[in-house]
Amino acid sequence: MALGIGPEQCVDWVTESFRLKYESILPPKISIHLREIDFFNTMPCLLPEAYDRFSVKVVSRIKGNNPSLRSDLWLYRSSSGELLAHIDADWITAMRTGAVAALAAKTFECSTAGVYAFMGLGSTGHATMECLAPCLDGGKCVIRLLRYKDQAERFMEEFRHRGLAFEICDTVEELIDGADVVISCITHADGLICPRNSLFKPGVTVIPVHTRGFQNCDLFFDKVFADDRGHVEGFRYFSEFRQFDEFSRVLLHQNPGRENDRERILSYNIGLGLHDAFFAAKIYALLHRPQ
Repeated sequence: MALGIGPEQCVDWVTESFRLKYESILPPKISIHLREIDFFNTMPCLLPEAYDRFSVKVVSRIKGNNPSLRSDLWLYRSSSGELLAHIDADWITAMRTGAVAALAAKTFECSTAGVYAFMGLGSTGHATMECLAPCLDGGKCVIRLLRYKDQAERFMEEFRHRGLAFEICDTVEELIDGADVVISCITHADGLICPRNSLFKPGVTVIPVHTRGFQNCDLFFDKVFADDRGHVEGFRYFSEFRQFDEFSRVLLHQNPGRENDRERILSYNIGLGLHDAFFAAKIYALLHRPQ
């Protein structure tokens, strides 16, 4: 935190690391589920040879923890196997996740986007807003928040100084109806969040950060993107996606991404150990730069 790494830097780092995806060795995460919705995920990644870094992150979600998601990361010098650091990766996890969501919003949103809808206003939601706010045109856009306890009011107070206009919605339908970008950071959903397909306007971009509750969108959205094919090919409706590709190919200009302002786009970014490895390598380098 003392390094003062800003949200713009985080967005730059996830952009750069996405472009390294096909040069890195990135096995699928290993997910072990416990009771109910608790889990442990293990996420290894070997960065390209020039970086000389390997990392493995273990992230858990255990009911009752605060924050609900916790993570630790081990960073190695890949050429020698030397353990360089054991890192509390909660900050890395939140900021790289928020940066990816913000990058997806700015990459896939329609050209007239002005209404951004947020649900799930915990640490990931805050990180996403931190990373998205510098890209927004002040009072010319509206940030909608789904009411939950006093989270929306506190969220609005925290970001009010950015010159943004806020609305608080009492229902999911009110939140989504007419929104240009829908960002969901909730960690659990029973069933569909918004079964009324007609509320997802033409040109909308939906970003389910934790993938829950938008299976109906799988069937009628024009395009679906994901950070990794392996993360979504097990989805019930994967074979029925109209068009699918990985986010990295858009950033590498191998896929045009959005092609008009009427396409409905779904962006599933479940989390890559690649981003964790890259953030850890960059932070380690900053801490050990010559004084």
